[in-house]
Amino acid sequence: MKPRTILSRATFLLVAVVFAMLAGCPSTTRDGPTVETSEGPVGDPLGAGVGALAGQTIVVTSPAFEPGGPIPEKYTEDGEDVSPPLAWSGVPEGTKALALICDDPDAPSPKRPAATPWVHWVLYKIPPDAKELPEGIPKTARLDDPPGALQGKNSWPTTGYRGPAPPPGSGTHRYFFKLYALDAELTIEPEMDAATLQSETSGHVIGEGSLFGTYER
Repeated sequence: MKPRTILSRATFLLVAVVFAMLAGCPSTTRDGPTVETSEGPVGDPLGAGVGALAGQTIVVTSPAFEPGGPIPEKYTEDGEDVSPPLAWSGVPEGTKALALICDDPDAPSPKRPAATPWVHWVLYKIPPDAKELPEGIPKTARLDDPPGALQGKNSWPTTGYRGPAPPPGSGTHRYFFKLYALDAELTIEPEMDAATLQSETSGHVIGEGSLFGTYER
């Protein structure tokens, strides 16, 4: 019985040493060690490439209002009804053109929104090197600034920008200015509506960003 006891103890010690060696080794992937944190694996802050699949983020701003803040009356139907100035950064490489849609997902009211947002502005074929839109873009189908840009139909439907005009007493509405980077300079006509533009650009969006402001009557 003694030889078996000695063998069992030796086997136990050998197994213990192996486990201790394994515990001291970091887990690895093909790209090196993976360190787990509360935010996910270090080296993949976007979460397993989800960000890459969603496209790059463009930062859209306006000197006229803060992100999520109230849109000044000047840019609404209660004021001068001119388009607000916009600026952006972070357009991805390979962009051939930019497109912009402004819409209100809260129409006719935040508590009773329609199936599709109410569109206030459709602008496309913006040059890829453009960095901003000045205040008061003319309400014409073809533009000289930005050069070559075209405007489409809003939900009224008229051409160009038409500012916030929520039903009185319907609550605070949000107005999203959404900018899209396209990987192709598409052959598209002026005065398209938002749905047609989205259909034409499907599969060509390589980056996007948005800015929203609010307005209430």
